Amino acid sequence: FVFLVFLGLVLSGTQGEIIPRCELVKILRQNGFEGFEGSTVADWVCLVAHESSYNTDAYHNNGPSRDYGIFQINSQYWCDDGKTRGSVNACHISCSELLGDNIEDDIQCAKKIAEEARGLSPW
Repeated sequence: FVFLVFLGLVLSGTQGEIIPRCELVKILRQNGFEGFEGSTVADWVCLVAHESSYNTDAYHNNGPSRDYGIFQINSQYWCDDGKTRGSVNACHISCSELLGDNIEDDIQCAKKIAEEARGLSPW
């Protein structure tokens, strides 16, 4: 029950936060990341640690495109930030929705990216 309350808080708020590693493991397992497209939860935790340091508000300006959220999802192909020329927006989402402590959209888009690539190669 405590985990579900925490998960609800993580998935419903608007402010960014640093998700503790062990809590992220629980969230990723709950959302079917173990074995997803040949990767383990450990692979995803390592990716998140490297990309965003577990920060749901992480943002990086690459010049022609930008990376958003805990998975650092790029605006060139995956989301629309209104700034990236020729953005495909394959996840059909505004990049700003990938910021903040609601990571439900981030999870859906990250899984779409991994599914298209058959793994974690886009990161």
